[in-house]
Amino acid sequence: MRLNVAATPASASTLATNKVLRNTYMLLSLTLLFSAVTAGLAMMLNMPPLGIVVSMVGYFGLLFATTKFSNSALGLVFIFSLTGFMGLTLGPIINMYLNAYSNGHELVMTALGGTGVIFIALSGYALTTRKDFSFLGGFLMVGILVAFLAGIGAMVFSIPAMSLAVSGMFILLMSGMILYQASEIIHGGETNYILATISLYVSIYNLFLSLLQLLGVFGGND
Repeated sequence: MRLNVAATPASASTLATNKVLRNTYMLLSLTLLFSAVTAGLAMMLNMPPLGIVVSMVGYFGLLFATTKFSNSALGLVFIFSLTGFMGLTLGPIINMYLNAYSNGHELVMTALGGTGVIFIALSGYALTTRKDFSFLGGFLMVGILVAFLAGIGAMVFSIPAMSLAVSGMFILLMSGMILYQASEIIHGGETNYILATISLYVSIYNLFLSLLQLLGVFGGND
């Protein structure tokens, strides 16, 4: 005799969370791969840097579009457009390090490896301990805004020491964002896998660039 047992709210919530988690990390893997392809293309073509205005307009424009259509299939189109564009901005930066330093390849690979280790370790910690890091949300938002403005100030006034401090801040802030976003998915605070993917992708992108800058200053050989 078969018994039909209705799913409990707790089990339904767990299934939904697992689905968001699976979709997020699958989409993140695909966007990172696509971004690597566009970065490689930019490097092959020896594209010049896009410039801060084009980069900012492209980034915020595509970010807005992705967020606006995050509940539809168009959201997938825009998130690949966004991450592909970010890859194009990354290619010239990597080329600059490869050409500026005799150990440029080592610096890039070390930054890439360090980013991977940090992301896997923090994601793994959040997923296995299932701790709630939602309390970090407000602090991270304020910290990112301050670091962003400080970064613009360091660029405008050419203050190398401030630029290094901003890179250090971003490493800490992006690490916190990875913990926060993974926790939000686990505890049901984030139910949209496109938005979750954007948050994690941007954290990884900034983490890589910040590590690369610090490695270039402290470990680069002219």
